Amino acid sequence: MPAGAIAALACALLVAGCGTTSQPAAGTPPEKLYADAKEELAAGNFERAIRALERIEGQAAGTLLAQQAQLDLAYARWKANERAQALAGLDRFIRLNPSSPALDYALYLRGLVNFNDNLGFLGGVSGQELSERDQQASREAYQSFKQLVDTFPQSRYADDARLRMDYIVNALAEYEVHVARYYYRRGAFVAAANRAQFAIQEYRQAPATEEALYLLSRSYDQLGLVALRDDVERVLKANFPDSRFLREGLILRDRSWWALW
Repeated sequence: MPAGAIAALACALLVAGCGTTSQPAAGTPPEKLYADAKEELAAGNFERAIRALERIEGQAAGTLLAQQAQLDLAYARWKANERAQALAGLDRFIRLNPSSPALDYALYLRGLVNFNDNLGFLGGVSGQELSERDQQASREAYQSFKQLVDTFPQSRYADDARLRMDYIVNALAEYEVHVARYYYRRGAFVAAANRAQFAIQEYRQAPATEEALYLLSRSYDQLGLVALRDDVERVLKANFPDSRFLREGLILRDRSWWALW
């Protein structure tokens, strides 16, 4: 056989072999597709897993296997940085399968997708000039986790969801105080007072409330609102009698939002 023909044959065999491994043959049972998809997920081959799981959705529609494939598909899309598609799939699953035994996991996963997406946003805040930013992902993560713990308090995912809810509340409170501190340093005392007051009203139990109260009192002082300043200082002293802010004054340097944990 001529050398060129041998090379052509080798290329053809190589292409055929690659096609066999990346694209299951037509008529492959859904159970085999699912097993292959799980292997791809475990290996971090999310694009291949997505293709296999999409086929299962069509072939096994209406079965528990299809439901599981939908959840794994959302997970794979999240890991493949297809966040919008992952959330759309989870929303559809939750809407169409209200009695699914995996509903708690669907809620948990929806919370995780938003939780991790928002961490990327909050993680870069401390090194940037602050402006108004969208916190919707955090709020949606919180709502998903809350729905999980309210509906399935005994779920295996409930304890972790509760921890993440506390984390979100504390992070959002610290973010609001960070913004208030930013405005205060720049002499925008009305804006600083508004953000500090928002943090106090929305996140009463968060550790950042102590600094929010101090910032609010200092902002009122700068605005000449003496009665309001004194009222806030009384609240601060009553709730935080050993407050370091009362001892040391306003700390003007920025602190990372995660420093509380």
